[in-house]
Amino acid sequence: MTGWYGERTPGRSARAVIAVTLLALLLVAAVPVALLAGVVMMMLGQVAGGLALSGGSILAAAIAVAIAGMSGMRHLRKLLSERSFRVVPLDGSLYTDIAEPQGSDHANVVRLDRSQYTDVR
Repeated sequence: MTGWYGERTPGRSARAVIAVTLLALLLVAAVPVALLAGVVMMMLGQVAGGLALSGGSILAAAIAVAIAGMSGMRHLRKLLSERSFRVVPLDGSLYTDIAEPQGSDHANVVRLDRSQYTDVR
């Protein structure tokens, strides 16, 4: 592939993050079904099995969400550390060459001098 298509296709680590996230979403979506099945099992007399099913589904979903979150954060840190992903911190020095507009359609606009600006950090 040439051009921007080659840059936009997800790499191996991005595919893994997507797969883990989809697995986590599927497990979270299955929790209400497992809870209902656990309640039905407990009503039929299988209390230990119903509790195990309910607890196991919640535990599996929580673990999958935690793994998806950690792998996603690691992938994001890797993207931010690469030189090809440009993140520029914005400060006041980047906007010194841009002139402020002179005219305005608003009647109650207060014009400030450069000495009246405050820099909050």
